[in-house]
This record gives sequence, C-alpha cells and structure tokens, in this order.
Amino acid sequence: MSTATSNSYLDNLLQSWQRPPASSWLDQLRANAMDSVGTLRMPSTQDEEWRFTDISPLSRLPYPVAHAAPKVQLSDIKHCYLEEASCRLVFVDGQFVPELSNIADNASAIIGNLSSLLPTGDTIARYLGQLAEFQNDVFTALNTAFLRDSACIIIPKNKSVTTPIHLLFISKQTEVTSYPRCLLIAEAGSNATIIEDYITTEEAPYVTNSVVEMSLANTAHVNHIRVQRDNQQAFHIGNCTVSLAHASQYHSVSITLGAYISRYNLNVILSGEGAECAADGLVLISGRQLADTHTFIDHAKPHGKSRQLHKCIVDGMAHGVFNGKIMVRPHAQLTDSTQLSRNLLLTNKARIDTKPQLEIFADDVKCAHGATVGQLDKEEIFYLKSRGLSELTARNLLTYAFGGEVIDRIPISSLKRQLEEIVLARTQIS
Repeated sequence: MSTATSNSYLDNLLQSWQRPPASSWLDQLRANAMDSVGTLRMPSTQDEEWRFTDISPLSRLPYPVAHAAPKVQLSDIKHCYLEEASCRLVFVDGQFVPELSNIADNASAIIGNLSSLLPTGDTIARYLGQLAEFQNDVFTALNTAFLRDSACIIIPKNKSVTTPIHLLFISKQTEVTSYPRCLLIAEAGSNATIIEDYITTEEAPYVTNSVVEMSLANTAHVNHIRVQRDNQQAFHIGNCTVSLAHASQYHSVSITLGAYISRYNLNVILSGEGAECAADGLVLISGRQLADTHTFIDHAKPHGKSRQLHKCIVDGMAHGVFNGKIMVRPHAQLTDSTQLSRNLLLTNKARIDTKPQLEIFADDVKCAHGATVGQLDKEEIFYLKSRGLSELTARNLLTYAFGGEVIDRIPISSLKRQLEEIVLARTQIS
C-alpha cells in the first residue's frame, strides 16, 4: 500500500471529524486521539506486524462514519439472542439501541451505555481510553476519536453476575464505518461472563473497527467470549486490551468466522503477582478470506500462569495468520506458560502463516510453545473407514472435531449450539 493511498484514506476520515469544544474529559480524549491519527499512517506489508496481512483493499474504501442508526426489527435479530443472557446491550452500526436491549435490574452490576453512566462518578474517566493506548495504533486512535456510544460494565467488589452479559453489535448499513466500544471494570473479588458478538443483517461491504478495554482487580474472574460472524464482503479490525491484577483470572475464547479481511489484536498484561490467563481461539475461513490473529501475553510479575490454544481451519484459497507472543519480564520468576498453534489446511491452495514467539528474561520459569500445519491424518481416516464410515464422512467428522475442541470451551450452552451448527455446516467437505 503506497503512502499516498494511506494518507488519502486517513485524510477523508479527518475531514469527516469535527473537533469538540474540549469542555469535558471525554471531548479532550477524542481530541487527543484525533491528534494521534494525524501523526500515524495506515500499516502495510512493509511493517513487521502486518507483513502477512495486506489491508490495501480497506484503504481504498474511505467509508463515512455511521451516524443515524436504521431501524432494526426484533424479528430480524431475535434468533441471535441467547436464552441464558437476561442482560443484553444491542448496538446497531456502533450506536446504542435501548428498545432492543434489556438491562436487567441487577444489583450485582452497573451496566449501560456510556452516556447513561457518565454522571455516576469518575470511574469511567479513570479507565476509558487508558488501557487501549491509541498513540501508536491508528485503528485504536480512530475508534477513540469517533467514540460516541460504548458498552460500559462495572462489577462491584465481591459481586458475581450469575448470568452472562450479551453485547450484540449489529452491522446494518452498507458502505459505512462503525466504531463499537466496550469497557469492563471488574473490581476486587468480582465474577462475570461477557459475550462480545458481531453479526450482520446485510450482504454488502462495510467496516467495523472495535476496541475493548478490560480491567480486572485483585482476585477478579472474567470469562470473555468473542464471536465475529460478519459477511464475507466486510472488513473487521478488533483490538482488546486486558489488565490483570493480583491473583485475577481471565479466560478468553475467540471465534472468527466472517469478514473478507479481519484482524484481531489481543493484549493481556499480567501486571499482578499470581495472575492467570487462558486464551483460546478458532478461525474457520474459506474462499478468499484473510483472518489475522495477533496476541501478546505479557508476564510482568512472578507466579503468573497462561495457557493458549489457537486453531485455524482454512478452506478454498483463504489465508490464515497467527502471531502469538509471550513475554516474561526480568522479575516474573516462576512463570508457567504454554502456547500451541494448530492449523488444518483443507485444500492445496489454502495458506497459513503461524509464528509463535517466546521472549524470556527470567531464569526460573516453565514455558513451552509449538505449531503444527498440515492436512487430515491419513491414518485417522483409515481407522474410521475400518469402522464402517465412508471416506467423506470420516473427513467431515475429523474436520468438525478439530474445531469442536475450542467450541467446547464456551460455557454458554445456547451459544455453543449455534456455533456447533455453523462449524458443522462449514466443515462438510464435498
């Protein structure tokens, strides 16, 4: 991607942005973010972190910001509701839609849109825009500059939210850019499950640029399920930053099914002693899709523990990318960390680029990482055929089981059933 093309893309977005009067901390945050946009450029394959992911098609689509959210009928999206989730926040093209949402009267949590929670105190101001740094990332900077609505969740100290909180982000308009945002503050000893769900009702191009910030205080426990099922003409850029304090636990499951080009950055900082992180992911793509997953797990304190399993199933002429980096800082002794990237190619034209990384600056640690890329095991196929299955059925069963291992780690039964049906349908080899 040429510098001229990159500048043209950002210039169009800059022209559509109006500088706020900076009368509040939120206005100042937006202004600071746009100032950062002016100093940054769009990434290209010449950048090490983007060398496998060519987003030049995105730079030729300077879609304007989605403003007035169109009406969405309940009947069009009700099939996406989850029976276990009594609390639901619905956003259409990045904008909050209260009539489709259900904010349960739950004393265990403070849940709502950004505008409704701003008067509650300075808690939001202390965290929003502070975890996901926008100074060096153009997409995070753009999201913050155009920040309007945001899902905000505060789990008070020693409180547990027993039912999952469903954040449903719907793309409705075509040829627009939406900027979904989410902030989760889990105070000491709290517990919650968050579902971050991206769907579309249209088969047309659009851009989604999302940012999620999560802060877990001492001994907090959060399950985070992220599902991206945009259409195959869409572009999806997602950034998630998680900060873990002493003895807190974060478990993430990310499922990537849609978008023509998608990129998901997950950054987890284990900033407290004894913090634990589990990050599992499944990418299932076909046709000419490109799905890039970058993760960074940063062990900054002793006795940290992390586990990561990332799987890709690539069909057609699709291209999967995984770059997983684990950093063990000099004082993070007794760290226990493992990372595994497993990749399945269903055709000779499918492509995988995987790069697991370990950087260790402490001497008393237990760390391991590995990667595999291949096709279905012929011996496993032969075994199933010897038990009476046809070769086609054996291949379909093995492909589904490969992805099902990650699906099984989702604790929400209704969501698990939805995803099992999608994976089963898309892993049928003709």
